[in-house]
Amino acid sequence: MGNIDSVRRRLVALGADVTVTDDLVEIARADKLVLPGVGHFRHAMENLRRLGLVTALHEAAERGKPILGICLGMQLMAKRSEEGAADGLGWLDAEVVLFSRRQGFKLPHIGWNRLRVRKQSRLCHGLSEEAELYFVHSYNLQAQNPDIVVCESEYADTFASVVERDNLFGVQFHPEKSRKAGAIILRNFIDL
Repeated sequence: MGNIDSVRRRLVALGADVTVTDDLVEIARADKLVLPGVGHFRHAMENLRRLGLVTALHEAAERGKPILGICLGMQLMAKRSEEGAADGLGWLDAEVVLFSRRQGFKLPHIGWNRLRVRKQSRLCHGLSEEAELYFVHSYNLQAQNPDIVVCESEYADTFASVVERDNLFGVQFHPEKSRKAGAIILRNFIDL
């Protein structure tokens, strides 16, 4: 899905040993998983099912393996999305919704935006409050359980830009395209 190669290159540049795979044995063997994504929610879930990856992902999550969802990858962790009226992986008590159609706010939301830190996080440790990260999305994650929201951002609505629950981590922005701030987040995930 869209950003796999740029995520892989950035993780390798940060010293991670990266394997891009849809092989169930490799997924089970991995220390950590990154679920990248650019595209349509329903189509992404259909692809995960078609490749037989949903069960492997659930097993990894249940075993406590750290999993990082990036952009659509984070949204896939939710229970449901308006985009394609589809069920997600259901790991987060959240729904993915289209941004409000407000005057002056174009969709998709493309560009640099700040995070408002709501609580301390292993993923955001060392990130400056002035940091700007790169976003590209029309849908956003609305958490029913506010305890999972580490950072929020503003566009047409307030939305969860970083989530964390146990071994599950998600970012709505693209850390692989977010310069130093994105590298801090990816380095923190590598070092978990």
